[in-house]
Amino acid sequence: MSDQYSLYNVLFAPKITEKSTLCNERGNQVVFKVATWANKIQIKAAVEKLFSVEVVSVQTMNNKGKNKRFGQIMGKRNDWKKAVVRLKEGQSIDFFAGTS
Repeated sequence: MSDQYSLYNVLFAPKITEKSTLCNERGNQVVFKVATWANKIQIKAAVEKLFSVEVVSVQTMNNKGKNKRFGQIMGKRNDWKKAVVRLKEGQSIDFFAGTS
């Protein structure tokens, strides 16, 4: 597996919520949805290489998928993992740059 291929498989998308926006404004933190198999070292390397920033720390949380009813059939949403990445003071990632 090449280096770039694995980096894009680690990070799925930024989580843009009210809580993650507050974390970004107050604590210089960015929240990502990541692969469930990814560890903190892989997440840190992916963020540093893809966004050219310096990462201070990474916190991860495993979230269990909810049980949902689809008509008469009971189903379950997929489990997912969230990573809160703290960036070095003075650095930031702007996901809305260039949009109007």
